[in-house]
Amino acid sequence: MGLLVDGVWHDKWYDTSKSGGRFKRNESIFRNWVTADGEAGPSGRGGFKAEPDRYHLYVSLACPWAHRTLIFRALKGLEDAISVSVVHWHMGEHGWEFGEGEDCTGDTLGDARYLHQIYTRAVSDYSGRVTVPILWDKKTGSIVSNESSEIIRMLNSAFAEVTDSGPDFYPETLREEIDAVNERVYHTVNNGVYKCGFATSQEAYDEAFTALFDSMAWLEDRLSRQRYLVGDRITEADWRLFTTMVRFDPVYVGHFKCNKWRLAELPNLWGHTRELFQIPGIAETVNLHHIKQHYFGSHPTVNPTGIVPQGPEIDFHAPHQRAVLTA
Repeated sequence: MGLLVDGVWHDKWYDTSKSGGRFKRNESIFRNWVTADGEAGPSGRGGFKAEPDRYHLYVSLACPWAHRTLIFRALKGLEDAISVSVVHWHMGEHGWEFGEGEDCTGDTLGDARYLHQIYTRAVSDYSGRVTVPILWDKKTGSIVSNESSEIIRMLNSAFAEVTDSGPDFYPETLREEIDAVNERVYHTVNNGVYKCGFATSQEAYDEAFTALFDSMAWLEDRLSRQRYLVGDRITEADWRLFTTMVRFDPVYVGHFKCNKWRLAELPNLWGHTRELFQIPGIAETVNLHHIKQHYFGSHPTVNPTGIVPQGPEIDFHAPHQRAVLTA
């Protein structure tokens, strides 16, 4: 995981020496919004109107943040309206790469070899981390956004006039509660597993580990009393949790030392994950080959041998029995 400095690539890992061994994620840089009429959104500049075949996603099938955008693209019926390029699962000295491999597409818009070339294609002297997802505007040849939480909200609401866009996952009456759940889940679970895995001091790891499993217990209790995280319907909060949970036992338990409990030992969280997995179109967005190959093969500071474990065996298709619960 390197970065660009004034448009020049540097293979540089996160520096935790000044944070007591704590992993700190950088803020996303591109924060524009696609809107129905092209007016500016909550941040950034305007000019990005929702139009079919104008926008393109650059994603990794391994990355939980990019996975969110693929889920919303599928659920909102935007597969024909928004095209996709998929990077190779291995992230080496040049960062994300457009290599050959199963379910890898290459750069379908151009001839980039590395993802950082997409950033400098938009801004030649860009400085910052090079991450997925990227929402690219074909019309202006620029990056709209690289913030996954905002991209999924654009996909949720901006394209209603472009396609039959399905249910609203961020309904106005539930937004305050959704935001509150998202806030805790992001800091302690979505990003919490990384805080455990990339910690370089015992204190930092212990702190992140405790916060993670306090939240896992809170989620397990919450889901013992209601079918979904907020209200009586699936919302954005459920999907933001799902992309971490579907990776939990295959990767985070062992690779990131998140081993107090396996997801399979938490019946409500595990059932919730299976229910979401079984929604039509979702299983096709989950690629465990990319997920395991990436994490175990791309983090030499965590797994220096690069050996990818064969297990565990997980049946996401097992009956979830969540329908017995009401909100």
